[in-house]
Amino acid sequence: MNKLTGLIAAPHTPFDKNGDVNLPVIDQLAELLIKQGVKGVYICGTTGEGLNCSVAERKAIAERWVTAAQGKLSITVHTGALSIADSLELTKHAETLDIFATSIIAPCFFKPGSVDDLVHYCATVAAAAPSKAFYYYHSGMSGVMFDMEQFLIKADKVIPNLAGIKFNHGDLYEFQRCKRACGGKFDIPFGVDEFLPGGLAVGAIGAVGSTYNYAAPLYLEIIEAFNKGDQETVTALMDKVIALIRTLVQYGGVAAGKAAMQLHGIDVGNPRLPIRALNDDEKKDVVAKMQAAGFMDHQPA
Repeated sequence: MNKLTGLIAAPHTPFDKNGDVNLPVIDQLAELLIKQGVKGVYICGTTGEGLNCSVAERKAIAERWVTAAQGKLSITVHTGALSIADSLELTKHAETLDIFATSIIAPCFFKPGSVDDLVHYCATVAAAAPSKAFYYYHSGMSGVMFDMEQFLIKADKVIPNLAGIKFNHGDLYEFQRCKRACGGKFDIPFGVDEFLPGGLAVGAIGAVGSTYNYAAPLYLEIIEAFNKGDQETVTALMDKVIALIRTLVQYGGVAAGKAAMQLHGIDVGNPRLPIRALNDDEKKDVVAKMQAAGFMDHQPA
């Protein structure tokens, strides 16, 4: 089974001024990511506000990404939902598309009560797209924080298309155990942008993140410097990452990230409620602080 290597962007879902999904903007996002050297996309996840979209919208978003990517991006479709009926419908739809993988986060209202319950839930959903790789999405936002090494060991026996875990957590010890589980067979793309050098240091070969939407070339330089053993350059470039992350922390990752897309001349609109939209002054401040962070200096010619 293929692995997710290099940078995988978690793109924003564009909304228009009425709050409806703005499908044509997806073409602009795909074009930018391909130009910037991103290898794939993870759509309708946290950054993509998947849980804030309807099933019909999510199907349309997935179909548009397949068209927009033109075969140049690996596509993973997040099909997690509060209702397993919705998740199964989305996963069955994803099975019909030319994509690499499906992925789900654990439901965050009624939660699986044990590792075994989570494995059974994931097995049920993954079986709806048997020809696609399947990644469990491990994130503290779900409130489901079981030991992921144990998840892999148990899931290995019952999910034939299990590819690995989208690991959105800072526990690098757990990450290392997951990398080694079942003889090291699983793909564990790392999902915390500001910890990327730490992830690389313990064996990450792929990284999924939201800041790769607008700052991918900076991170590619960090990876290149890391691979050369040039820690001084890694540290210097991480100054810029820390500056841009400060802005996301100040204003909220989804809302500020959407505003940051203005640096590339792409309007992805405001986030959906309950996420608060930024006002014009706040958006200007985001853009100014993102400019000051200096990552736009690393754009390809």
